[in-house]
Amino acid sequence: MKRSMKFCSDCGATVSLRIPPGDTLPRHVCGSCGSVHYLNPKIVVGAIPEWEDRILLCRRAIEPRLGHWTLPAGFMENAETTAQAAARETLEEACARIEVGDIFTLINVPHISQVHILYRAQLLDLDFRPGEESLEVALFSESEIPWDDIAFRSIALTLRYYYEDRRKGAYRFHIDDLAAAPPLGVI
Repeated sequence: MKRSMKFCSDCGATVSLRIPPGDTLPRHVCGSCGSVHYLNPKIVVGAIPEWEDRILLCRRAIEPRLGHWTLPAGFMENAETTAQAAARETLEEACARIEVGDIFTLINVPHISQVHILYRAQLLDLDFRPGEESLEVALFSESEIPWDDIAFRSIALTLRYYYEDRRKGAYRFHIDDLAAAPPLGVI
C-alpha cells in the first residue's frame, strides 16, 4: 500500500518525491521550504482480554471486515504508550476495563505498512458492552472461537499462539511477519 502526499503540511507548497541528501529512500520534499516528510508505518495496538478460561472478542461495526470478530485493537495515538493504547482501544471497542500485562505478539505487516502489537490483559470485571465500533462483544472459550469469521490474519495468528502457549502452560513473546495475502482464488 503506497501512501502519497501532494502538498507540504508546513507551508502548503507542492512536494516532490525524491531522495534527500544524506538519505537512501525517496521522501516527499517541499521545493519551497525544504521540509522532508516521512510517511512511516502505522502502529496497531490491542489486547487479549482474559476472564478465567475465556477471552473477549468484538464483532466489528465498521469496515474493514464489517461483521467479523476481532480482539479489541486499533491505531495508536500520539502521546500515548503502547500499553495505554491497548487499554484505550479495549475501552472504546468493548467498554471494558483491563489490566494490561506483557506484550504477547508483535506482527510486522509490511505490505500495508503496519506493525500490530497485542498484549495479554486481564478483564477487571464483567461490565462490558459494544462500543461505537462494535456490533457485539462476548467472551469465548477456545472451542467457541469463530475461526472462520476472524477479521484479520494477525488476530487469528495471535489467537493460535495464545492457545498453543496456554496448552504448554507458559506464555512467551511471539514475533512474526505476514506476507501479502494471495489474490482470491490463488493458492
